[in-house]
Amino acid sequence: MVAITAVIPAPLLHTTVIDWYEANARDLPWRTPHASPWAVMVSEFMLQQTPVKRVLPAYAAWLERWPTPADLAADAPGEAVRMWGRLGYPRRALRLHAAAVAITEQHAGRVPEDHAALLALPGVGEYTAAAVASFAFRQRHAVLDTNVRRVLARAVTGVEYPAQATTAAERRTATGLLPDTAETAATWGVAVMELGALVCTARSPECTGCPLLRHCAWQRAGRPPYQGPARRGQTYEGTDRQVRGKLLAVLREAHGEVPQARLDEVWPEPVQRARALDGLVADGLVEPVAPGVYRLPQ
Repeated sequence: MVAITAVIPAPLLHTTVIDWYEANARDLPWRTPHASPWAVMVSEFMLQQTPVKRVLPAYAAWLERWPTPADLAADAPGEAVRMWGRLGYPRRALRLHAAAVAITEQHAGRVPEDHAALLALPGVGEYTAAAVASFAFRQRHAVLDTNVRRVLARAVTGVEYPAQATTAAERRTATGLLPDTAETAATWGVAVMELGALVCTARSPECTGCPLLRHCAWQRAGRPPYQGPARRGQTYEGTDRQVRGKLLAVLREAHGEVPQARLDEVWPEPVQRARALDGLVADGLVEPVAPGVYRLPQ
């Protein structure tokens, strides 16, 4: 049995995780030195609630078509929805398009370096602003995605899972652990994220292969099971989200206007189908152009 020692000092924590990252990190295109800030932003939008393996082909196709914010801004928002394909949560496509328009009109087509300016962009929240500022511009910001939150919950706080929503205490912990120099802080952010994605996973953590095994507060406590509120599982089959996806698939493939009768074919239950279509219209993902006729937004 491996002996567990005291809590690791912050400088040693940083070097331990960063050394592991440099030896084990995946070769991802948005991490390369030549990846533009726009490429980093596109990756961050796509990676929200979507696995890397599904993002990779979509990311490559997106940047081939729209290599700059101005390229995307010049196209219709419906084309962004079409190109988003089956990544899921297609409102992200509209938000990315809106951000591209704002970057083009307000920042001369360049993704802004300033964190506050990033946060002011449409569709850019606290996490995305910090991630782009850190990963694209090598600034010192606490980047708290699901993977980072889980690593810090276990290694520092000693609990199996963090709260459902990010807390002020988590932000204080993450900020307090940031390395002093911006370059190291940026590497630390992505390194912790990768550790959570590859080793300190949600369901089956590979603790014996974790560089923090001897210092992890959760390990020292005997890996106590999660005691908080029931964690929400993600369901898809039979949900409005599934119906929305089927409706959008028809509209994406049509490249034009689609009659109601064609949309009625995708789902047998009329009330749920109508509710899903109404939701798509309300979210700006679908436009009614005449009674019983729809298209992607122009």
